[in-house]
Amino acid sequence: MIIGFIIIGLIVLVDQFTKWLTVTYVGDQTIVIIKNFFNLVEHHNDGAGWSIFAGQWLFLILVTLVSLGFFIYLFKSISFKTKWVYSLAVSFMIGGTLGNFIDRIRLRYVIDFLQFTFGSYTFPTFNVADSALTVGVILFAIDIFFLEPKR
Repeated sequence: MIIGFIIIGLIVLVDQFTKWLTVTYVGDQTIVIIKNFFNLVEHHNDGAGWSIFAGQWLFLILVTLVSLGFFIYLFKSISFKTKWVYSLAVSFMIGGTLGNFIDRIRLRYVIDFLQFTFGSYTFPTFNVADSALTVGVILFAIDIFFLEPKR
């Protein structure tokens, strides 16, 4: 369980630090990392993924609290010795949720900064917490569909 707490803490620290760097050094500019593919920008998202539920702060706070409650319930059964993919998944989902929750409470929006462009399509801007949540959900699905039946 200690490993889970360390992973959660690292995700939150890296997420908040990269957001601080973005606000401090990126601001209103676009920093091109790979031309026509990857930029750093500062985007304030007052919605959820793809800006759905934009402006629905209270609803998003409630959804986050319910999600955190569910993830904490799952966290009680983690074991990096016997269910390491499951444990990693739950830890990533909690870390990502907490990273964005801090922004929502503190700022009433989430700071996004990673922007990818594929031809004429610009993927919605995201952050480290979003990445951790996505990786956590993918690992969780892998565990549920492929590993859990074998245990």
